[in-house]
Amino acid sequence: MNFFVRFGAMLLLLATVGPLTGCSSPPKGGTAVAPMKVDPGRTPEDANSDEYIIGAGDQLSVFVYRNPDLSEGGVAVRPDGRISTPLIEDITAAGKKPKELAREIEKKLSKFIQDPNVTVIVRGFVGPPDRQVRVIGEATDPVAIPYRDHMTLLDVMIATHGLTKYASGNRAVIVRVDPDGSRRSINVRLADLIKDGDISQNIEMAPGDTLIIPQSWF
Repeated sequence: MNFFVRFGAMLLLLATVGPLTGCSSPPKGGTAVAPMKVDPGRTPEDANSDEYIIGAGDQLSVFVYRNPDLSEGGVAVRPDGRISTPLIEDITAAGKKPKELAREIEKKLSKFIQDPNVTVIVRGFVGPPDRQVRVIGEATDPVAIPYRDHMTLLDVMIATHGLTKYASGNRAVIVRVDPDGSRRSINVRLADLIKDGDISQNIEMAPGDTLIIPQSWF
């Protein structure tokens, strides 16, 4: 008897859940946003924090184990993407992962010391241009923000301290470059998100997105 009771309860649960799936609608006033595509060439390990790509303007710490004279606590990545450390006058840092850069520094230092062990830590984050999210127009603080995994539109608005009083938030547009190089526009209703709490507008951002917030017509 217990078996039939449990079986009946399971059927009732499936009947209840089934109609709920697929009921979500695209953001009001905007285009439907497809789920983020995952590069099939990337492994799960590629998505972790070790995969941060160094960019011009980043601040690095270069630590050489047991060699404090060769360590540097504050190394700025120059606009040309290069850095200089003791015994190494010039090495390209931009476009590389911290571990990659550490291994290259070890290779160069091996000419001077035996078995160097180097750690590179990113202290100040800017990132390369194609990994930034740019905000232009009627944001309180228009700025370029380093992209991070699962960044949302609301995260961007918090970083830019919201809209100005002249903003036409519901006419905002996200310009996105797809993997094939084509550009598309995604309409978003920022005023509905910020003022009315319309969470359907809180879409996920992508690296290289540009958020354009126009001025009100009156």
